[in-house]
Amino acid sequence: MPEIRVALVGVGNSASALIQGTQYYKDAKENTTVPGLMHVNYGGYHIRDIRFVAAFEVNKDKIGKDLSEAIFTKPNCCVKFADVPHLGVKVSPAPILDGVAEHMRQTFNVYDDSGYDKANVVKVLKEVKAQVLVNYLPVGSRDATRFYAQCAMDAGCAFVNCMPEFIGSNPEWAKKFETAGLPVLGDDIKSQVGATILHRSLVRLCLDRGAIVDETYQLNLGGDTDFLNMTVEDRLKTKRISKTEAVTSLVPYDLPTRIGPSDYVGFLQNKKICYISLKGRKFGDRPINISVKLEVEDSPNSAGVVIDLIRAAKIALDRKIAGTLLSMPSYAFKHPPIQVPDPEARQWTEDWIAGKRER
Repeated sequence: MPEIRVALVGVGNSASALIQGTQYYKDAKENTTVPGLMHVNYGGYHIRDIRFVAAFEVNKDKIGKDLSEAIFTKPNCCVKFADVPHLGVKVSPAPILDGVAEHMRQTFNVYDDSGYDKANVVKVLKEVKAQVLVNYLPVGSRDATRFYAQCAMDAGCAFVNCMPEFIGSNPEWAKKFETAGLPVLGDDIKSQVGATILHRSLVRLCLDRGAIVDETYQLNLGGDTDFLNMTVEDRLKTKRISKTEAVTSLVPYDLPTRIGPSDYVGFLQNKKICYISLKGRKFGDRPINISVKLEVEDSPNSAGVVIDLIRAAKIALDRKIAGTLLSMPSYAFKHPPIQVPDPEARQWTEDWIAGKRER
């Protein structure tokens, strides 16, 4: 199969895990169960078909470095689980816009972008013949996300929006991509075995077994830059909407819910700890209480899904699908265009790969 030429917006922990993963699984055998993968072969594309051709950053210690080196540059703290050879991809500077909160400027070690030409992003994407642009901007990057969505269209790229700014699930933006003849996949990545998928599973279990869920909440702790960025409440509006709707969309009645806060505990580094509490009623209106603790390495958890989304984006390009995708996003994102139970979304995904569903 032809290679999949991928560009990245942001070279943080999530990008590090994704790039390491393409090396870790490059020799994975097809038609076997491989720990950590949902698909070795996704619609004819193996993981080794993914090739990174460009990356954009604002951290002056990462700009200019080969991508293989930049992914291990501080403040990145994703564990090293694979050796990454020299990729021949120099990290490019990017416009800051609202991608860096004021309290993150020192942590992100931002360069002076006052003389930066925004048109350079499109120029780079075209020069390297990028096919898929993956958005890894920090939570709260409203303007920056829309800037890169437009850059993707201008450069002729599919857009995979891993962040909780609504592009793929926004009818206006979906229409823009449709007019441009390009696919868009979003929004807000749902990790492989993360807080959202676990929370949804617990709620779905109660509903399927005839129990009523009266209230539920979710608390998250982490120590990487994602959690430090989210200590400013003003940047969390769409994040809260995304995570909350992912859970409440399953319930056919009003459900008192609190998703958050996301608290920063520096020594946790890339570890994420999630606490979920659920209270409900079963037979005879007798109470049921569920308390769960989930502990994961955060960045590899999301990479396990993005590695499929990249291949889904390439298949959409191959099939000349324009506008927002529905099947894979329903399975892979917290805020997809259509919310359905995960087993149904998984079947939609498999049917779409097989060509049985249009989107």
